[in-house]
Amino acid sequence: MNNTPLKHFTHTVLQGLFGLLPITIFVVLILWMYGKVDLFVGWMFKTVGFTPEHHKFLWFLLALGIFVLLLYFMGLLIKTRLIGYFEKLLTKLPGYKTIKDLINIFNSSKEGENRVLVVVIKGFANEGYNIGLMYSQKESIIKDHYTVTLSMSPIPNGGYMFEVHKDNIYVIEEATFDDNLQYLLSMGVKSFAEVVKSEPKPLDTLPSLSSWLTTHKAS
Repeated sequence: MNNTPLKHFTHTVLQGLFGLLPITIFVVLILWMYGKVDLFVGWMFKTVGFTPEHHKFLWFLLALGIFVLLLYFMGLLIKTRLIGYFEKLLTKLPGYKTIKDLINIFNSSKEGENRVLVVVIKGFANEGYNIGLMYSQKESIIKDHYTVTLSMSPIPNGGYMFEVHKDNIYVIEEATFDDNLQYLLSMGVKSFAEVVKSEPKPLDTLPSLSSWLTTHKAS
């Protein structure tokens, strides 16, 4: 009982940390990019004879305009084949493809073979099941088996990988990668039913991976 307030405080801090982490990384990246543009604009001012300190508002507008144009051209570049040629060069760098695949994991809106599925499999004990993730629906080296990952809680940067027969994998279709992350961070304080806002259901009402694959290959 004496540890309850401390545990609650620790769990809440961890939830806050992992909740803010993606936002913080995004903000830091944007500020870093803007800082580089800001230095470039300051250099431009001095080159043409302006003193940046005497034209701060104009300096800010010019830096902001160049930054927005830079993002626009980057967006155009991504839509063209040029980014494909550039990416081919990057794939020759050791580890680039692995890093790219890891980043793509966090795109929970992916579809098809690369969609992240939230699944349940037979648990470690004699009875019960564990909730895990399938980062792809590609068959394992063992026929009819697929790779399922069980992440750790509350810090989901580690875990275990299992090769499981498709008939022993059940898909929680309404759940997403983000739902699973929220569940892990709660350390079970929230049930998975609470996270996905669904009533508890019998296991046999969930589609097995075998039937899920049949349905989605036909569609």
